Amino acid sequence: MNKFAKAIVKLKWLIIAAVIGLTLLFGYQLKNLTINSDIISSLPDDDPVAKLYKNIGSEFGGNDMGMIVLETDNIFTTQVLEHVKQITDSLKITEGISTVTSITDVLDIKTTEFGLEIGKLVDEYELPTTQAQLDSLKTYVFSKEMYKGSIVSEDATATLVLFTLLDDADKQEVAKEVKEKIEALDLPEKLYFGGLPMMMNDITFLIVADMVWLIPIVFILIAFILLLSFRSVRGVVFPLITAALAIVWTLGIMVLTGYEITIISNIIPIILFAVGSAYTIHVINSINLSVEKDRKKALIKALAFIIVPVILASVTTAIGFISFVFGAYLTMIRDFGIFTSLGTLIALVISIFFVPAVISAFSMYNKNTEQTNTNKKNILSNIILQPLANLLFKHPKYIFSVWGILIMISISAMFFIQTSVNMANYFKKDNPTRVAEDIMQKKFGGSMPIYIVFEGDMQNPEVLKLMKKTGDFMETDHNINTTQSVADLVEQMNDAMGEGKKIPDKKDKIEQLWFLLDGQEIMPQLVSDELDRGIIQSKFASIATSDIENFDKNMTKFIEENSTENCKIQLTGMPSVYVKLNRSLLSSQFSSLIIAIFMVLIIVGLILRSALKGIFAAVPVVATIIVLFGFMGITGIPLDIATVLVGSIALGIGIDYSIHVITGFNYKLKETGDVHKAIENTIMTSGKAIVINVVSVAAGFLVLLFSQLVPLQSFGLLVAISMFGSGLGSLTLLPVVLILANRKKKITVK
Repeated sequence: MNKFAKAIVKLKWLIIAAVIGLTLLFGYQLKNLTINSDIISSLPDDDPVAKLYKNIGSEFGGNDMGMIVLETDNIFTTQVLEHVKQITDSLKITEGISTVTSITDVLDIKTTEFGLEIGKLVDEYELPTTQAQLDSLKTYVFSKEMYKGSIVSEDATATLVLFTLLDDADKQEVAKEVKEKIEALDLPEKLYFGGLPMMMNDITFLIVADMVWLIPIVFILIAFILLLSFRSVRGVVFPLITAALAIVWTLGIMVLTGYEITIISNIIPIILFAVGSAYTIHVINSINLSVEKDRKKALIKALAFIIVPVILASVTTAIGFISFVFGAYLTMIRDFGIFTSLGTLIALVISIFFVPAVISAFSMYNKNTEQTNTNKKNILSNIILQPLANLLFKHPKYIFSVWGILIMISISAMFFIQTSVNMANYFKKDNPTRVAEDIMQKKFGGSMPIYIVFEGDMQNPEVLKLMKKTGDFMETDHNINTTQSVADLVEQMNDAMGEGKKIPDKKDKIEQLWFLLDGQEIMPQLVSDELDRGIIQSKFASIATSDIENFDKNMTKFIEENSTENCKIQLTGMPSVYVKLNRSLLSSQFSSLIIAIFMVLIIVGLILRSALKGIFAAVPVVATIIVLFGFMGITGIPLDIATVLVGSIALGIGIDYSIHVITGFNYKLKETGDVHKAIENTIMTSGKAIVINVVSVAAGFLVLLFSQLVPLQSFGLLVAISMFGSGLGSLTLLPVVLILANRKKKITVK
């Protein structure tokens, strides 16, 4: 390491030039950075449910359903109907939208004095104007199951305009255009925008707002903490430069490799600000504590001492991030793991190459390198670290017992952890998107699309009867308001013909009715061109994970019992996707943690040349993770696509503190041969960097409490708690373990 440190100092100008060149290259790419908040695009291609859901989009005219609710005192007025028509017409001419359904443009089947009539519910060119006409329309609408609670709310105070997006449409752009166009109409009624495309558009806006607002706050906050800690320009500037360069390089590489910012990866800059500065903090702290007459030698000595623990800390942190690649259901989580680990390694490279190179090149050494810092008085040492060191030797068993009790309580609380995967839960309760979703649930049966796919002859009476039976079974769930399929249309037409509300028993009769349906706009949404596949469309009202799980379980059982050789049935839609995602949260949480712990133990054990030391290093961070999950169980913070990341991140970052304590302890123990002095010196030296690191990293993550997205708020709080827990564990639990393990050993002083 001494030769390595000398090489860095010798090649300082080459290193500085290389870093500047790469920064300009990657920084230039940031102009092409894009945001993709579409969760559908992150679904795995090899999952049957996700694959089927995507295929529906291309085969049946789109699977992304947007919704606009118009709310007023009474929707059955000429003025309101005119406004609904304005919205409908505006959506129809919007590029990327395939179909629009509203009270002024919806299929209607009825019997007149001239026979069966298939047309529109309302004549869009002659809207009802008299009170008698409006009352007649209201009576007719509420007599039809397909309209009541589906197009018009049961209290007649709201009406729904549904639209689907083409499979190849730019969903975020379309959703953005829709919102802008409809708001520009300046209608007097209350408008609510819902459905997945609108949610994705709002999430994109919130992601941009978070990045613009939170990153500067993190920067200022960490700078302030570093200034209080180091009381020098160098101690503030270098950690922040390291983090900033790591962010620019990482985002630049993302652009070059064709990746986009997602709801998960948007926190990468904040993570790198918090984590990336940590390695430079340890480097600067080591340089500050290095005492030599020759300032250049002091730099080399400090660098040689700190390189191994910093590399080890960085590698283990990267392992914590890269573990997300294994078992994650959403590709966005895998991508997050890849690029966060890459950013961590970039921060490592900059901290051990670029920072010492700049210090050497511009002679930014300590001014008083001949003085020792041993007797220097400061609050951190006198008020926190020294009393802590004394406490460790006076009451090691008490400290161990307290941790033991805390862990047992946390293990019990872990069983109360809940999961949350519904996108609506990502918004605060007063957010317009969340309010819109509540309106959708209350008045129109929610916004989550459900599709039941049937493979068979769509004109076969048995297939249509099975389709109708399936729809009726779905409606037994209180979260399903209405269903729609070609079987419903055939049944209504048969009833209008005076044959009763049922599916005809003969195929030729169905073909006659079908002839009248040909050419209707709704047909491509319900059956394939070859008439060999059809779907039931519906919406799910509840956002509760338990309700979604129960529906999926019941439908899966029904499908298994009713699928035949002539008709294969499959279930897909957002509830099914959420079920898969929910299960993957638990499996990926378990698998990523096990993989991360296993790899960390191996790497730490190999570098420290002791499997036992690897286990010792993992003790405080594993204890912290257990306490963290217990905290989630007690407080009701759910496991979601953001908080599922916390365990492995806590392991990856938290293990750094243990590594610095163990390497410092080993060095001091060999130097003094006294366990007491080794622990005390380690606490007083490495402890300072750990405390500064914990406070700065935790503060960086706590800024996420001001995020507009609820999962990121929980994520920030949990990571901050894990940092405090890991830091406290490395300065209390780990030293106690080392004291008890080395108390009876005789050490030879070198």
